[in-house]
Amino acid sequence: MDNEALWSFFRELDRSLFLDDEYKPMASVDGPLPIGYGQTISQPSLVAEMTRILDVEPDCTVLEIGTGSGYQTALLAHFAREVCTVERIAELSSAAQVRLERLGFANILFKIGDGSLGWSEHAPYDRIMVTAAAARIPDELFAQLKPGGRMVIPVGPPSWQELLLITKDAHGQMHRHPVENVRFVELHGKYGWGHD
Repeated sequence: MDNEALWSFFRELDRSLFLDDEYKPMASVDGPLPIGYGQTISQPSLVAEMTRILDVEPDCTVLEIGTGSGYQTALLAHFAREVCTVERIAELSSAAQVRLERLGFANILFKIGDGSLGWSEHAPYDRIMVTAAAARIPDELFAQLKPGGRMVIPVGPPSWQELLLITKDAHGQMHRHPVENVRFVELHGKYGWGHD
């Protein structure tokens, strides 16, 4: 990934377009903001850093777990060939789809469902971005990652998580690369803290 191109698009992308009216004035704040339904839009600097670490290339097919507002989706879709994004909350998914289509993105597929299970119909993926915290690395997501692929995911307890870069080698073995400590909303389902 061309870091200069990433930072250029990151600066161009208007975060206020992904926020409801009452929070639009706070769009430039480098911190998380509510987007409804107990979810947040992550702080911009972390979104950019996670995108950089994922190292998206123009021929990549990316799986995103947690569409949310669509802000992270836009960054991924600008650099990838295709993004398949999964969101469990239908209202958030629908709103994000409208926003992203208005911005001209035509390389995004949307699904409403349990993101912890991935989206097997379009697997395997070159890159996987998980924007919610898991208690452990989801087996299903790792299985849907191509050899040579990369996955960025926060893993840990509710109080804080370790942001991990997960890579899969040519033999299908997993390698974990710790990045930094973060705090995300929960990845609901099989790999959530409550296993709901």
